[in-house]
Amino acid sequence: MPKKRQYTVIDLFAGCGGLSLGLYLAGWQGLFAIEKNAFAFETLKHNLIDNKKHFDWPDWLPQTHHDINEVLNNYAEQLKNLRGTVDLVAGGPPCQGFSMAGQRIEDDIRNQLVFSYIRFIDYVRPKIILFENVKGFTYAFDKKKNSDAEPYSQKVIRELKKLNYNVKDFVIDFSKYGVPQRRKRFILVGIQDTLGTPDNFEELLMANRNKFLQKKGLLDSITIKEAISDLLQANGEYPTPDRKGFMSGLYGNDELTPYEILMRGDYPTTHTVPDSHSFAHHTEEKRACYKRLLKEYPTRGKRIDGKAREPWGIHQRGLTVLNPDDISPTITGLPDDYLHYQEPRVMTVRECARIQSFPDWYEIKKKYTTGGKMRKLEVPRYSQIGNAIPPLFAEQAGKILMAYL
Repeated sequence: MPKKRQYTVIDLFAGCGGLSLGLYLAGWQGLFAIEKNAFAFETLKHNLIDNKKHFDWPDWLPQTHHDINEVLNNYAEQLKNLRGTVDLVAGGPPCQGFSMAGQRIEDDIRNQLVFSYIRFIDYVRPKIILFENVKGFTYAFDKKKNSDAEPYSQKVIRELKKLNYNVKDFVIDFSKYGVPQRRKRFILVGIQDTLGTPDNFEELLMANRNKFLQKKGLLDSITIKEAISDLLQANGEYPTPDRKGFMSGLYGNDELTPYEILMRGDYPTTHTVPDSHSFAHHTEEKRACYKRLLKEYPTRGKRIDGKAREPWGIHQRGLTVLNPDDISPTITGLPDDYLHYQEPRVMTVRECARIQSFPDWYEIKKKYTTGGKMRKLEVPRYSQIGNAIPPLFAEQAGKILMAYL
């Protein structure tokens, strides 16, 4: 029998590997990944390079973290030599400058990485492009001051069309595809104009959804409780293996949900302690505040901020008491954003990873948190997970993109 064709992908701005993981599960063969941050790359390397052997890494590119502009400047000829061999380039530049949840800074230097992305596409000329960013990517900066202001999404679309790609953009809510959180993202698909058009990408995604989720044993809507109820602190504690002075939770084994069974896989048979399931140290004052909120706060799933925080003694910028019977709000890189639905504590990295649909075998590396000036340099575990594309959605997208080829 002829050998099954392997479809090749390069992951740009790869982060800790959420998109690469989903594409790996969909059957894609990685060539290499570009990620600037050493922490995030360490997680990707451990899981997908060392463990799953997902990448056929080229000899000319050192297997480490890279700034995309350095790769473009130092390996231009090698990239151009890849033309005709790359089926997909996937990934999107950092979203912080565009995020509606942040300060939306037009001069954020990371916004310029959009043009580095275009340059990379120009060099490699993949058959298909999958681009992801926050919904704010579709909004122009200072539209009130400048009526001609153009969203970055339109700049990308215009430049890709110049490179002879048929392009279609979508805003997709990942919660519709089995991911237990409300997470809307800008998704752009480009296909070389000689190969067709991606206009029906979302239609194909939706048509495939039920069959895909049924095969996984999942419903199309999964609540927070259905995602993490086996990770309660009440299950017992054990010293965190990779975090001195902290305690981690143990697995609970009563009445597992289909989602929990899928996420756990075989991991609990070899690991009593879930990876990255380390509990924060809370002061007695904060724990008392959390206990009161769980007992008395009337609204679950709605952010408490501004002056509404004062009667409850909330000192952080805002807090949401999670609703066990609803899907999660968008997981962020900040551990203090959400209060566990049942226990007086913030979420662990592993609980956030579950809600992002990372399986438990996917181990998150490096520091758990950081602060101060180091926030600009380090991407700790919470941030790695908060920045990621949910692998469960990426796997579905990967199957649809493969069908185009």
